[in-house]
Amino acid sequence: MSADNSEHAPPGVDTSTPHSARIYDWWLGGKDNFAVDRAVGQAFLNTIPTIRSMAKANRDFIHRVVEFLVRDQGVTQFLDVGTGIPTSPNLHEVAQAIDPRCRVVYVDNDPIVLVHARALLVSSPEGATEYIHADMRDAAGLLGDPALTRTLDLTKPVALTLIAVLMLIADADDPGRAVRELMDALPAGSYVVITHPAYDFDPPAIEKLVAITEGQMTFVPRWRGDVEAYFAVPGWEMVEPGLVPVLAWHPPVEPEDPTAAYYWAGVARKN
Repeated sequence: MSADNSEHAPPGVDTSTPHSARIYDWWLGGKDNFAVDRAVGQAFLNTIPTIRSMAKANRDFIHRVVEFLVRDQGVTQFLDVGTGIPTSPNLHEVAQAIDPRCRVVYVDNDPIVLVHARALLVSSPEGATEYIHADMRDAAGLLGDPALTRTLDLTKPVALTLIAVLMLIADADDPGRAVRELMDALPAGSYVVITHPAYDFDPPAIEKLVAITEGQMTFVPRWRGDVEAYFAVPGWEMVEPGLVPVLAWHPPVEPEDPTAAYYWAGVARKN
């Protein structure tokens, strides 16, 4: 896709402003992006040349944590908020490869993700997948959506995954409130998984990224303490090793530099 051929853009897709999902898609070698996305993506690359490998590290973390939750913790239900453009293997593919009964609800509010919803909906016969076009800032509306309630049993453990999505919510919109509302709705034995880009790793470089996106899109990196606060909900306990750089969360091989990808990552369980 290209901004020069905007008539080919799906309905509702604004090709004049960048979007994080499409920038991420470009970094990972996808084709669902436009000139404005590639321009911002390239500006990010010029500032942090290793940003593509950071995006991949974030993606690899999803695979590791899903394997941990399904294989080791017996989780079979997932609520993936901020799905983004599909990149195989998707969450349900990883989960259902271990337990075909897994049920996954994907949530996003980007029209271009809606276009790809059918690709997300190819479930194993034993399990189920669903896609909901919604905004996590309306947690009550999301939790009450019939597509969610018919796919997931909210009386049984659910893994809520918030992968690099809270950076897209401005402080004024109180992302912490939305996170708490979603976590409060889940029963004991549930998990929450969060990754978030942060200033801590290289404050000057991250400041430059914020300047690049100013006036074009919402991009809110935060500090470690801010990310830690999302998990600080009564009744929830961090899973070892706690809140760590994304490369350091149960890596298959010890990374040479655990801080080489600028995301904090953590998992917590509801007691």
